[in-house]
Amino acid sequence: MRPTEAIIDLAALRSNLEVARRLAPTSRILAVVKANAYGHGAERVSAALTEYVDAFGVATITEALALRVSGIERPILLLEGFFEAAEIPDIVQHRLDIVIGNEEQLHAFLAADLHRPLRVWLKVDTGMHRLGFCPEKFDVAYSRLKASDAVADIIVMSHFAEADRTEGLGTPTQLALFESKTAHLNAPASLANSAAVLAWPSTHRDWIRPGLMLYGLSPLDRLTSEADTLRPVMTLRSSLSLVRTVEAGEAIGYGGRSVCAERTRVGVVPLGYADGYPREAPDGTPVLVAGRPSRVLGQVSMDMITVDLENIPEAQVGTPVELWGAELSATDVAEIVGTINYTLITGVSARVPRRYV
Repeated sequence: MRPTEAIIDLAALRSNLEVARRLAPTSRILAVVKANAYGHGAERVSAALTEYVDAFGVATITEALALRVSGIERPILLLEGFFEAAEIPDIVQHRLDIVIGNEEQLHAFLAADLHRPLRVWLKVDTGMHRLGFCPEKFDVAYSRLKASDAVADIIVMSHFAEADRTEGLGTPTQLALFESKTAHLNAPASLANSAAVLAWPSTHRDWIRPGLMLYGLSPLDRLTSEADTLRPVMTLRSSLSLVRTVEAGEAIGYGGRSVCAERTRVGVVPLGYADGYPREAPDGTPVLVAGRPSRVLGQVSMDMITVDLENIPEAQVGTPVELWGAELSATDVAEIVGTINYTLITGVSARVPRRYV
């Protein structure tokens, strides 16, 4: 079989959860498993965490229902709420929590005929300027929900735009605005995403919402002692399917981008952009061959990349190749490629088998 696979380390996943718990010991934990658990497999990841977290967060009702079908009974929050009122009966039937963050959602929710009240997470926009009620309308929205029999409980929430910056005024400014709008309410609060869990302890409050950090990667703009304890959960790996020698002056791959300055041993790896490896990866993007540093040579193809073997004489067909993971950080690869670690792990396609260990 094609040797390309993503190895998912469930022990590392639980270790990263414990980092979040240690940093916010009094907070409840909503584990974010949207986008197929950031590419790691939502059903398996959720099953591995369900005994250790208080709830899960997803982006769509389709994601939520897939977790219910797989046997997940913990509360599940729709982080963007519902997109149309027709979703509400399924939300009620499957006991989902919802975010309400705009007038349209509020009106549709209050107009719905619910046979069971729901827990609502009411979102205020403190500076992200995506979802959430503007501050001057938040009090009215809260009062309308508080007066409704359709509401079992209200959690107030917001989202940080700059928590990944370990210094600066963005996060403190948003926090101050949130407090000014919610301090008088007797309601649980949720603010902290992964970056805030790691870098801004004053934001932890009643619920934290770790996402990227669960998968062993940091969103922060610098390495911190807390982030350094995270363990990568996904290792994207393959092995060499061909080894050949390319003469000096010859080019490798589409467009002839990489021209060999001297006679060079080159390996072919059966993994390409259809598997989620970034097509924009330049020559020199790091990979590990037999655990030793190597680099991409030539344009990434749909199903293959080529790598430099000149300093790895023992490399042969079948020699293992790590694209990122336990030994080569996706963060380092992303920096070379010109993207972020989120895009690499969420972009690993469905044709790459996940192997859980």
